[in-house]
Amino acid sequence: MPEYEFIDVYVPRGVSRKEAARLLTDHAEYGHWELDRLTLRRDGSRRVRLRRRIIRQLRATW
Repeated sequence: MPEYEFIDVYVPRGVSRKEAARLLTDHAEYGHWELDRLTLRRDGSRRVRLRRRIIRQLRATW
């Protein structure tokens, strides 16, 4: 089963949808993160959980 690491990103109420999309796109493009969960809160803020797969490498024994 794959292992993932997670990061929580808080997007405040005043941030537009376009700016939030740009922020998440940058995380996905440069940090190899993918969207795991997005929660829209009552006050208009968003809590975004991103995940990326942990790739384990075995030591090379020559």
